Amino acid sequence: MLLALIGALVIGLSLGLLGSGGSILTVPILVYVIGQPEKIAIAGSLAIVGGIALAGAIPWTLKRQVDWRSVIWFGGPGMVGTWLGAWASQWVPGTVQLFLFALVMLAAAVMMFRSPKLDAKPHTPRGRMSVVMDGLIVGVITGLVGVGGGFLIVPALVLLGGLSMQRAVGTSLWIIALKSFSGFVKYLSVLTAAGLALDWHLIGLFTGVGAVGTLLGMQVASKLPQQTLKRAFAVFLVLMGVFIIYRTLPNLL
Repeated sequence: MLLALIGALVIGLSLGLLGSGGSILTVPILVYVIGQPEKIAIAGSLAIVGGIALAGAIPWTLKRQVDWRSVIWFGGPGMVGTWLGAWASQWVPGTVQLFLFALVMLAAAVMMFRSPKLDAKPHTPRGRMSVVMDGLIVGVITGLVGVGGGFLIVPALVLLGGLSMQRAVGTSLWIIALKSFSGFVKYLSVLTAAGLALDWHLIGLFTGVGAVGTLLGMQVASKLPQQTLKRAFAVFLVLMGVFIIYRTLPNLL
């Protein structure tokens, strides 16, 4: 349980420091530290990350660093995509979901290593349909493997939506929360049909500790080099992704 609490704190710190990475840590912790089945871990991660992201979004909202048009145009399709991904998950074995999750981790690591330089100034926005389609695609990934997609949302909001970096982080937290809750609602029926049950006490504990971690991360984010943090986190993702593939590949074969 101590390791689980430390993990929950790290999940929150990741969201507070980088605006992403929370769910990429949540699923492995629930599977390999807590010992939950894959589908329960993915569903639980959506509830946990949604709650933590919502807690982190409130301070950004109070500072007026949320672009509500982007929440609608990116988050709306994202909620639909997440619901569809969660609906499709009932026909995908848990081992396959975890394997796909590992591939997403490796993709996230590559993006963090090669991430474009996003400055604080607003960029010229691109077509609205690009934002909508990006939100839909990220949503499907969220619903299928339980990844909130912050590592995809923040660059998309800056490069496609034309937002400044600060507004992109604040906006992304609302989008992550909305998408996560949308997928979680659908997973409730998926788990019921499979005869599986969530551990609500654990979800509440992780969400509370993670929310504290997010607030702490936000306080120190401006004092640490973001690019160095991202690259260190990317190395961790590669190691964890390879480990999950190593664990799941024999079952797939």
